[in-house]
Amino acid sequence: MASEAVKKILEAEALSEKKNAEARKKRDEIIDSASGSASLAIQKKLSEAHSEIAGLKADFDQKLKVYQQNAEKECEDNIETIKKKAEKNMASAVEEVISRFF
Repeated sequence: MASEAVKKILEAEALSEKKNAEARKKRDEIIDSASGSASLAIQKKLSEAHSEIAGLKADFDQKLKVYQQNAEKECEDNIETIKKKAEKNMASAVEEVISRFF
């Protein structure tokens, strides 16, 4: 009778170990699957972020180009205005010098 009880205890322990092993295996499969899914989700989000960044960069590059063109035009206009004033002042200065000495 005692050996029968020991035998049942050993069978129960063996069954328990088997179920624990199956549970650990299932747990590892779930963790691996979740990890894989998380990696894919992260890669997808990174890809989306890179695409958005590329779009923003292109937009900012275009805006920068327009800004540079406008700034260059404004500078050229200001230089032209200054040149005209300088020429007028030069002409007035030459006339003044001529009128004082001749």
